[in-house]
Parts: sequence; C-alpha cells; structure tokens
Amino acid sequence: MDSVFVTGFPADAFGTNCYVVATAPGEQCVVVDPGIGVIDRLDAVLAEHRLHPAAVLLTHGHLDHTFSVTPVCGARGITAYIHPADRELLADPTKAINSIDPRALLGGLEWSEPDEVAPMTDGEIIKLAGLEITVDHAPGHTKGSVMFRLPDQEQEICLSGDVLFAGSVGRVDLPGGSMQEMMVSLRDKVLTLDDETVVLPGHGPATTIGRERAANPYLRQVMEAHS
Repeated sequence: MDSVFVTGFPADAFGTNCYVVATAPGEQCVVVDPGIGVIDRLDAVLAEHRLHPAAVLLTHGHLDHTFSVTPVCGARGITAYIHPADRELLADPTKAINSIDPRALLGGLEWSEPDEVAPMTDGEIIKLAGLEITVDHAPGHTKGSVMFRLPDQEQEICLSGDVLFAGSVGRVDLPGGSMQEMMVSLRDKVLTLDDETVVLPGHGPATTIGRERAANPYLRQVMEAHS
C-alpha cells in the first residue's frame, strides 16, 4: 500500500471527528467513529469522493463516537469492529455515562447495535478495502480504547481516537477510565511511534507525534517519569 486517502469532518455534537479512509477516491473505504448527526454529511462525503464503505471501525465505545454506527452499517450490510473490552458499551452506551442524561443524548431514540460486530485485538492487522490497519489497544480513556495505524508512503498515520489529542489526552474520569492505564498506553503505544507520524485525533485538529512529544504535558510527564 503506497498511499492512503483520508478525509474527515466533525460531528454535530462534541466535535467528534468522523474519518473516511481509503486507498484512493473511487474505491472502497472504512468509516471511523460515525458520531452524532453525521449521516447526511457522511453520505455527501462518500458521494463526492465516490467511496463505498466496507466496514466501520470504532476507536472506543462512547456514544459520541458510536451514535450512527447502526444506521451506517445497516444501510450497507457491513460490519462494525470494536475492541472486546468496550463491546458492552456498544450494546448499552449509557454504561459509560455518569454526568449526562442518556435520554438527552439518544434524543428519544431506541438504541440498537449493528447486526454484525467483530472484535479487534492488540497488534492485529485488519485488511479491509485494500488497507492494512494496525490495531493498538491503548486503554485509559476506556478499557477498550484503540488507535489505528496506517502506513502512508514515508510516514505513518495514526487515528488516535480519544487516547491522544493535540496538547492533551482523553479524560479518564468516566466509567472504565484510568489515569494509570492511560500513562502506560502513552508510554508503550504513543511514545514508541516515529516523530513524523501524523496524528488524527477523535477531537480537535491534527498533530504529529514529534509535536506532542515536545509540547504535550502528559507525554512530558511520562518521559520524565522514565528518564
């Protein structure tokens, strides 16, 4: 795989980034984290670039990342992939909510999970739509949080979900969160990546590992603890 085509846009709520990844326009693709209110925008992006979803990949089980997974999968008869440790959140996303009324998020809708759900394991290489996607299990934000890595010519792309943001990391105070696990994930899964790796996070702007290594206070804390 010589190159990767990635486009994305923020969802209607919480600024959750939904990404579409393919080898090129006009090909099959994977959809990553279809959140709240993304259906029309996603359909427009797919039509604009003549893309055909082969699967949905979920970085974790929080509702702002999974809200539209069932309609996206159901309309096309495709599978949703999630780490087993967050599988229960796909069945009942309210289990991860402790400060927001789940009825407000669901908007009165009856929640249902996709017909086809497949597990992902740490280090697994998922081959879909001509892509080879490496799964890095990186708990801390949730028990089943993962990052997805794809080679792109001479640099790597990392879809980091809510593990790593520009200047910050995902919150660890929701059910299933752990600062201790987050620090281990930052040490073992994030800081081991090349500085040139492009990071496409679950919220906010893109960044690079080098930029975060130099300025992200959480990564600095991990590095100082192991220097």
